[in-house]
Formats: sequence, structure tokens, C-alpha cells
Amino acid sequence: VFKSAGRAKRRHFREKMKDMNYLPHTEQDIQEMLETIGVKSIPELFQGIPQEWQLKKLLDLPPAMSEPEIVEHVQPLADKNIAVSQMPSFLGAGCYHHFIPAAVNHLAGRSEFYTSYTPYQAEASQGSLQAFFEYQTMICELTALEVANASVYDGATALAEAVLMSLAVTGRKKVLLSQTIHPEYRQVVQTYLKDLEAELITIPFSEGRTDLPSLKQIINSETACVAVANPNFFGLIEEMAEISGPVHQSGALFIAVVNPVSLGLLKPPGDYQADIAVGEGQPFGNEMYFGGPHIGFFATRPEYVRKMPGRLVGQTTDTEGKRGFVLTLSTREQHIRRAKATSNICTNEALCALRTAIYLSLIGKQGLQQIAQLCFQKAHYAAEKISNLKGFKILFSAPSRLGSRDVHRETVAPFFNEFVVQCPKPPSVINKKLLKNGIIGGLDLKNFYPELKNAMLICVTEMNSKEQIDKLVKCL
Repeated sequence: VFKSAGRAKRRHFREKMKDMNYLPHTEQDIQEMLETIGVKSIPELFQGIPQEWQLKKLLDLPPAMSEPEIVEHVQPLADKNIAVSQMPSFLGAGCYHHFIPAAVNHLAGRSEFYTSYTPYQAEASQGSLQAFFEYQTMICELTALEVANASVYDGATALAEAVLMSLAVTGRKKVLLSQTIHPEYRQVVQTYLKDLEAELITIPFSEGRTDLPSLKQIINSETACVAVANPNFFGLIEEMAEISGPVHQSGALFIAVVNPVSLGLLKPPGDYQADIAVGEGQPFGNEMYFGGPHIGFFATRPEYVRKMPGRLVGQTTDTEGKRGFVLTLSTREQHIRRAKATSNICTNEALCALRTAIYLSLIGKQGLQQIAQLCFQKAHYAAEKISNLKGFKILFSAPSRLGSRDVHRETVAPFFNEFVVQCPKPPSVINKKLLKNGIIGGLDLKNFYPELKNAMLICVTEMNSKEQIDKLVKCL
């Protein structure tokens, strides 16, 4: 609009702006600015906003406060929040309380990392680029896939980007999502696909896991991808190898949505031939905060690297033969020409990726295995104790594999560190009583799955002691 103004007006404006302290404050100044952009009045400037949405009076705000007065006012409000440091939490469902070594905050808080943004200039960003390269390497080792990016917003957008990539790779339009994927992840995918020529189909579940017969019936030559979570939203371990077969037979891509902590114990996506692995990296050194900012991780196979979203840091050598790091396979169009981009994700998740890299470096391979085993063992201890309570039952069963004589016997379906409990009363009522006893309870599933009435999703991590679990059982 400024360019469309007359040459004399532009020159006049530039002369005024040479004084960096200049701010338009007189009616004449404001009128000159309005004329420059081609409108006659302030109301005309905002005519694109419907009248009913325009503010007609000043906001009803209290007078300004000094900093000490603000602290005195805000602190009691902040004290109404309950932090996991104040009482044990058994709430998971996508955001988890794990131990974070003190060194993570210390190193990630260094000014050279904390204040940096996008590492476009490789010569000035070698430290950050190397950290992201190491992050990508560790994600590849975890998922047993060859390429990982750095990075996408969170687990939900990682899944949505994986779906978009599958559409681009296959040229097909049919997307299958298991109903046992986090409901909010599925909502984000639905939003992404809203204005695209894509068909989104939900695969139903049976006994808490993806119904394989239904999948085989739905999948066909028009399917671009099939996405399944492992462990799924109910905490159950899916039969990923059995699902992978029919997916690849149809020519579709197989997307695994995984809890990264579980990879210390369970088979990685690459081992059951997943084409893309995505998930939420928050458990790796990132605080729960209030649900964000978090970090999505994204790994895939080399043949799909040019369709992969987000940033990719590569290792190279400079003119002197020294090792260096650069952003690679990311054309400028990805950042300025949305129509030609593989993805519209451009914002920086670097600080969260850095925290993840520091955490994994400190914890190490054996440490991650120990954390996964603790989560698994403590969750099974809690489930066993709760199942012995009158009126409580662990939902979802699986046929026993002990032998032919036990073929009719049912056991609890295998789970990682979350499980579903059928309660004798609404979870909302139970959680209020737990809170009064100093315990943050599980998730009421009826909001996401109306058919699961009086069902609660309980999560246990390495941060829950035996005493805390026993207290939960006693209160129940």
C-alpha cells in the first residue's frame, strides 16, 4: 500500500521517519498517514471488521499498578494452581510428569542458546546446529528410522504433518486413523484436512485396541496412510507388526504415533516397518507447563526426505575440510512461498529440541531403559492393587496365550504405563475426593469416549513412589 502512494508523499514520509524518535501524535500527522495508505478516516481503516465486533468503549481495566503491587495481586491467583511438585499426580493422557535433571535447565538457559532464534546463518550458528543434528541422530536411534527433523510444534501437528506428507508421497486421498489415537491429535488432523480433497476415516477399536478386521475391510488402493498409536491412548500395546502387513500390501504408508519413553522397552517403529514415526517429545526434558510449548518429533525413511516437513540439519565440511553443520534440503520457497512448500511449519521449536537433546545425553541408553521399566512396573503394581478393590475393574482384556486349555480364559490386555479403570462412581466425583486427599487423579474418559461411562485413565511414571500408589489405592 505504501508503494502505491505518490512519490512525493513517500519521500515526505521517509524524511519524517529519519528521526527515530518520531511518533505521529498530532491530527495532521495521523491524517497524513491515513492519506498515504489511501483511506480518509480511522473508521474507514477498520471498515473490514463487522460493526458488532468493533469496540465502542474503553476496556474495563483497573488503574495501572507498580511492579510490587502486581506481584502482590497475582501471587494469590497463582497459588490457586496445583503443581505436580505439591502433590502426586496420576494424570497423563499426552502430557507426563517425568524427572528432569537440573543440568537441562542450566545448559538450555545459557544465553547463546536461550536467546537464539532461527539458525539461517550457519557461520554464526554452529553450536545450535550441532545440537539439533545430535537431537536428530538420537531420534533416529530411538525410532530405528534413518531421517529425523528438528522439528514440529507438538505430537498432534507431527501426526497432521505426517498425514500431509503421505498424501503428497502417494498421490492418494484416503486417510485412516485408529480411534485409539489421542482424540485431540485426531481433531488436529481433521482441521488440517478440512479444506483439502481428502477423506478421513476412523478405524474402530475392539477391547481397547485397533480392530484389525475392520482395518482390512476399510483399507484399499486409494488409501494414502494408516496411523496407529503404540502405546495407544488407553495405554495398551498394539499389534503393530500385524497391522503393518495389510497397510503395505495396499501401497499405503504406515504412521506410528509413539510415546518416546516406551521406546526404552518396546520395539521401535523401524522394526515393524513403519514408514513414519511421530510423537510428543515433552517427556524428554520438557516441563508440563500448562500444556505447552511442547515439541513434536518426526522420523521417516530416506526415500521420503524431500517431502519431509520442518527443518533438517545436515553435517558437512567447510573449505578447509573441517566438520560443519547447515540447514539442508530446505529451499527458500519453504519459508516464503507457501504454495510450493512441503509444509507451512516454519516457527522455531529449537529450545525444546535442545532440552530433549540434553536430557537424552544425560540419561543415556541404559537410563532410558530403566525409566521405561520403572513406568511399566509401577503402573502394573497400581493396576493390580486397584483391580482388587470392590467396584473397580481394569478395562479391556486379551485372550490368554498360556495354552489350549486356557483358551477361554481372559487376561488384562498388555499396557505400558497407562490403563483404564471402570469405577463404581463418576470419575469427576472420585477426582474431587482424591484432590481433597492431596492426589491429582486420572482422566475422565467420557468427554472423549461417551461409551466409556465411569471410566478413568490412570497414568504412573517413575515419579510416583510406592507410597503414593498405596495412598491412591487406599483413597479409592
